[in-house]
Amino acid sequence: MNLCVIGTGYVGLVGAAIFSDWGNKVIGVDIDEKKIERIKTGEMPIYEPGLSDIVLKNISENRLTFTTSLSEGIKDAEIVFICVGTPQSDTGAADLSAIWQVAKEIGQTLNGYKVIVTKSTVPVGTNEKIKQIIKDNLTTVHEFDVASNPEFLREGSSVEDMMKPDRTVVGAETAKAHEVMRRLYAHLGTPIVESDLRSAEMIKYASNAFLATKISFINEIAQLCERAGADVSTVAEGMGLDRRVGRHFLNAGIGYGGSCFPKDVAALYKTSTDQAYDFKLLRGVMEVNKLQKDNFVRKVKRFYGENLSGKKFAVLGLAFKGNTDDIRESVSIEIVKTLRGLGAKIYAYDPEAMPNVKNTIGDKIKYADSQYGALKNADALIIATEWSEFRTPDFEVIDSLLKGKAIFDGRNLFEVKYITDMGYHYESIGRH
Repeated sequence: MNLCVIGTGYVGLVGAAIFSDWGNKVIGVDIDEKKIERIKTGEMPIYEPGLSDIVLKNISENRLTFTTSLSEGIKDAEIVFICVGTPQSDTGAADLSAIWQVAKEIGQTLNGYKVIVTKSTVPVGTNEKIKQIIKDNLTTVHEFDVASNPEFLREGSSVEDMMKPDRTVVGAETAKAHEVMRRLYAHLGTPIVESDLRSAEMIKYASNAFLATKISFINEIAQLCERAGADVSTVAEGMGLDRRVGRHFLNAGIGYGGSCFPKDVAALYKTSTDQAYDFKLLRGVMEVNKLQKDNFVRKVKRFYGENLSGKKFAVLGLAFKGNTDDIRESVSIEIVKTLRGLGAKIYAYDPEAMPNVKNTIGDKIKYADSQYGALKNADALIIATEWSEFRTPDFEVIDSLLKGKAIFDGRNLFEVKYITDMGYHYESIGRH
């Protein structure tokens, strides 16, 4: 099939790469010419394991090309994917300005029947408005359909997730649009959930909100465990073995972040208020997530006092999670900013995210070239992101570098007894 993918961010670039790897002819469209030129040379604008190899392979086999011209991109396409950003606005709602602009340009350049598919995460009712904007901007009459095909990719695992999805959700108004989309995804052999437009839009928000709820729930359980003398890791294991509950997203920590959960939970709550309904559970999920960060900082202050002037902390991890360079809504960075505000000096290391951090907070913190490089003469080690390389460090090296004997583990990477037996003051989440 001939496909066009508009937007080359986390969703669009991965989508274009995998669609072409399935044998389709794909044109990726982006307004940033320099970004496109970098992609063509294998320099990805995002860190995603395995992505560069797939992009270069399909470019060399002439299945994947890129352009800054939307009209060129959609000219021969049977399906046009909209994959532009929908960041959270000041009101908590999704900012859909990029979606509206793309819809307008599609209407102005449409040259025949196509299925216009929104993969960006958008509130309920958005695709109907997209359809109307395209209609309002048609220069000549053409038939087209609009569909909702939300993505369920985990950053750091998005290549694998797109190749082996749990399910594919397609919302559309016509049998013709569903048939076109079925042809694209049928070979995967996984369930295709076919629905109306609004149900597909809601599935995405409901899924992310539920996962965020699981995270906030286990973090609340962790708070109880700390007070009652239980171990949240064992509790989560016991809960997760129940198939009705499941083990995924039951890892206590410093809260969720990233480009999806914070804005999607907020957007769904905004949708509920727009419908004159107070989604009380989501209010609690957001409040718990904020408090979890505050509770972690409180552990540090309880040990060192309110004034952290003169204290040096080695912070491992700046991305919002491991296996990505994405720092959007990173809880780690929020904690770093809070500690700095209390007077602490921060020496940080992250395997992939440091260039992005340098572009946002610059030289307000110091950057190390390795996890051990951040530790020299530090008063404490703070684990903020669950990168695999942080899980089994050389503790003899750590012991020789750290000035203070304190570790604050926001991701529960280490065994409590092992660290305390070494003589460290060790604090994690929901464990003793």
